[in-house]
Amino acid sequence: MPSLPGLDHFALTVTDVEKSAAFYAVLLGVQPSSTMNDGPFVRRKFTLAGGLGLGLTEHRPSEGLGTFDEQNPGLDHVGFSVAGIAQLEEWEAHLDSMGVQHSGLITASYGTVLSFKDPDGVALEFFAPAQAPDPSA
Repeated sequence: MPSLPGLDHFALTVTDVEKSAAFYAVLLGVQPSSTMNDGPFVRRKFTLAGGLGLGLTEHRPSEGLGTFDEQNPGLDHVGFSVAGIAQLEEWEAHLDSMGVQHSGLITASYGTVLSFKDPDGVALEFFAPAQAPDPSA
């Protein structure tokens, strides 16, 4: 079997690429690294830490598109990795400063999550994995 080194990019279909690009630029603190506008869609691409690409695609025409529902087949959510609780608290404050509604920090056995939605209702989260127990303790 060929090796699969990791995820290169993901793309989200949006209803208004400019509105969504502005949201993600403020959320992630980066500007789009490229624009594609030469076909039946407009796409803004962001390059995130580690080279991961985030594409926002507005298909033409976009009339009649339903709203995102993570319970329908397809994308459930996008999770961004953070190092720990302190970083989640920083992201929580950042979302508050943007006026974005969110779940608050929710801790489970597998880690802690901060969930929210983008302007099209796409489910997003910042995720910090649970700390492995110290075997020497």
